[in-house]
Amino acid sequence: MRIEHCFFCSAPCYPGKGITFVRNDAKIFKFCKSKCHKNFKLKRNPRKVRWTKAFRKANGKEMTLDSTLEFEKKRNVPVRYDRQLVLTTLNAMKRIQEIKTRREIAFYKARMAKAGVKAKAKEADRLLVHRNAHLRAFIEASKQSAAAASSSKIKVKATSAKPKSALVGAGNSAMSMRMDTD
Repeated sequence: MRIEHCFFCSAPCYPGKGITFVRNDAKIFKFCKSKCHKNFKLKRNPRKVRWTKAFRKANGKEMTLDSTLEFEKKRNVPVRYDRQLVLTTLNAMKRIQEIKTRREIAFYKARMAKAGVKAKAKEADRLLVHRNAHLRAFIEASKQSAAAASSSKIKVKATSAKPKSALVGAGNSAMSMRMDTD
């Protein structure tokens, strides 16, 4: 029984399940479910869709370089049955699985340690905000006073004489703008 992998999300496609799409150039695409097929038809990049294996590998969520993953490659070469060869193969598979799980655990611990550092920094920021609550109240009060000042009426007069402090230049014309507040 050959288990294919989904072209879009890299999930296993078991025989008789999923969708097979054959392009005009005779390239075969296997999809595990209609969700993957629809995303493929929408021309979405699997590395940008968050739930795919390609995204997880590209963003450091899963291991990318692991020599034990090479054993999962297809080998379609028929080998004559040999009891001793089967025993050594089974032992090798067990050993490889042990190594793989140990590496995955180490990778997971490293990721969680990095996430812990971020969580500690976030907690420190929260504590800093909590300690300086009096400043936050001061900032909100100053914003309210600024809003009240801007809502008061401002009169703008056009004068022909040159103002003492010109905020807006009038170019070549003799007219200039001056602001008076009441």
